[in-house]
Amino acid sequence: MENIIITAIVFVIGLVIGSFSNVCIYRIPRNESLIRPGSHCPQCSKPIQFYDNIPVISYMILQGKCRYCGKQIPFQYPLVELLTGLLYLSFYLFFGLQLVTFVYMLLGTVLIIITFIDLKEKIIPDVVSYPFIIIGFLFSFFRKDLTPMNSFLGILAGGGSLFLIAVAGTYLFKKEAMGGGDVKLAAMIGAFLGWQLTLLSLFFGFFLGAIIGIIVLVLSKGKSEIVPFGPFIAVGTIIAIFWGQNIINWYLMI
Repeated sequence: MENIIITAIVFVIGLVIGSFSNVCIYRIPRNESLIRPGSHCPQCSKPIQFYDNIPVISYMILQGKCRYCGKQIPFQYPLVELLTGLLYLSFYLFFGLQLVTFVYMLLGTVLIIITFIDLKEKIIPDVVSYPFIIIGFLFSFFRKDLTPMNSFLGILAGGGSLFLIAVAGTYLFKKEAMGGGDVKLAAMIGAFLGWQLTLLSLFFGFFLGAIIGIIVLVLSKGKSEIVPFGPFIAVGTIIAIFWGQNIINWYLMI
């Protein structure tokens, strides 16, 4: 019974953090305060009452529309809330109640925020990446699974590898091959995961990016379409967190 209660609490906390993540996704690219004004409809600017701000449930009750102006509320809002809740739940069930679980919850939240900003705005804001490079490194002093040296090497491996790819790609193709935001995102991931899991995250990210890129190219009939790389790095990171160490151990045994 106790485990069921804790599981439910973790999921609800994830939903609430997901609701705040939506605020970050909307306001950070616009350089707006995350605190003031309070939650409001972006269409009519009417303040959203607490009973209309319950994660997922309020969206369903209001049928995805603002109570005041009737404009459609983007499906992104309940989607981000559900993704965050399910991610928190998965981390708890996989790792239990320990420091690394909360570290991964924090990283997962940041990755969701970055993913949706990158999908919408085609940018990865430095105001998100830079602080969490430092935060990820500081956490390494208290973790049993990651040393400060490994965290530092992760920053170098993640940011450095993408920086070299960006420079080489720009030289070969005579245009920007990779944005600086992706480089800083990889460095941030390195601070949290260390160099081995970070390189594995990037491998998964490139693999998924290549597949989706080919599909987009085919569907767009050869037209040039910008496909942000940040979301693929984020998905690759989540895969590496859950199964990366097992994959590395399997590879070393071959």
